[in-house]
Amino acid sequence: MIAFVSGQVAAAGPDGAVIDVHGVGFAVQCTPATLAGLRVGEEARVPTSMVVREDSLTLFGFADDDERQVFELLQTASGVGPRLALAMLAVHSPDGLRRAVAAEDLTALTKVPGIGKKGAQRIVLELKDRLGDPAGGAEGARAPVRAAAWRDQVQAGLINLGWTVRDADAAVDAVAADLGAGEAPPVAALLKAALKKLSK
Repeated sequence: MIAFVSGQVAAAGPDGAVIDVHGVGFAVQCTPATLAGLRVGEEARVPTSMVVREDSLTLFGFADDDERQVFELLQTASGVGPRLALAMLAVHSPDGLRRAVAAEDLTALTKVPGIGKKGAQRIVLELKDRLGDPAGGAEGARAPVRAAAWRDQVQAGLINLGWTVRDADAAVDAVAADLGAGEAPPVAALLKAALKKLSK
């Protein structure tokens, strides 16, 4: 079990990064929010979870230990594998998932690609007593902070993918203008929207 990797970020792409640990490059699959916190050429410590299959060994990387723990707990629900668990964390924060499961909010869970109503009901049933209580207070208290945070995350993600700071800023401003005053979508969706702006 590889609990974390620590070293220089050698590369970063839309769905993963390569961490150079004493000359060995570890490919780590991450959520967009986690990737946004990594800078190519800088040192990073990434908590990881290793998934072993007959034909592959895959490392999944996380922003912190709490995100990794939730990732592993999600997979204890029937029908939830590592890819779906990662998709859930790309759409919702660990506390967002705890709130959705505790409140039996099927609408929030079905926002994750690959989860239908029956799947959401099964997840609620199997994980309600296992995920624990949200660490943060009410969602409303966190909303303004998260609204501002997405801009930094998307900008960092674009820079990691090779765009200049000026291009990244322009794309983030264009996405922000499209959003208006509503609640911001997940960082993954915002990053895709920014990439579409840049590809025009």
